[in-house]
Amino acid sequence: MDILYYSFFQHALIGSLLASIACGIIGTYIVTRRLVFISGGITHASFGGIGIGLYTGISPILAAAVFSVLSAFGVEWLSKRTDMREDSAIAVFWTFGMAVGIIFSFLAPGFAPDLSAYLFGNILTISPGDLYLLGGLSVLLILFFSLYIHPIIYIAFDREYARSQGIPVLWFEYALIMFIALTIVGCLRIVGIVLVISLLTLPQMTANLFTHRFTTIIFSSIGIGYLSCMGGLWFSYHQKIPSGASIIFFSILIYAVCKIGKSMYYLYVSKRKKQIPAPDGTMKG
Repeated sequence: MDILYYSFFQHALIGSLLASIACGIIGTYIVTRRLVFISGGITHASFGGIGIGLYTGISPILAAAVFSVLSAFGVEWLSKRTDMREDSAIAVFWTFGMAVGIIFSFLAPGFAPDLSAYLFGNILTISPGDLYLLGGLSVLLILFFSLYIHPIIYIAFDREYARSQGIPVLWFEYALIMFIALTIVGCLRIVGIVLVISLLTLPQMTANLFTHRFTTIIFSSIGIGYLSCMGGLWFSYHQKIPSGASIIFFSILIYAVCKIGKSMYYLYVSKRKKQIPAPDGTMKG
């Protein structure tokens, strides 16, 4: 327990909580709208901003945030055009961002930068600046979803119905895609580009096993996400392995246990129903 007294571990605990809040809120919208592939494209496109940041000397996270938001808007705009398919628009920005990131990271002056922290994450290196970013983002998401939860739910489940009710669907979609991009960038330090999409989907998939209510999934996924981060940190500390991969491993483990447990429970209930005596004394089934 002495590790709790170290500031880097305290930052990791706070960062895990803030990331779980942000991912739990916006990730529920991603899973409900089935935007996982779009989110994956934005995730990899953010690498372009990291490369530009390393080349120009500005903060890679800040550059990644700007690049990701612009890429997200570009994907959203191109996907709505009649002359381009959505998956093609995603592929354009996915590959463009990765290419730009690789080129500028190798052109960066001085020693070759260590890109593993951005690709695979290391929550133990999270800085106070990263905590401020995650904290501000979490507050904005809480306020935005609290004020507009009903329009967001309408858009998530039925865009045409939302449009018929006079809701500015286009404005909400651009605002939400911006929040997706910012959340992805905010979590890069924790799990990295390669694994961040898992933090936005696995807790929601686990919560969705037990409930279909939008708000309940949000709160449940926040708790599941934080539990995954805590388990991943513990496993990473004892086994001396990367924290990002450990967090995702725990997320998948929790999902697998819940999925198997739910299947076994329904199997047990179905067997019990078959054994209930019928009014005529025979057994059902």
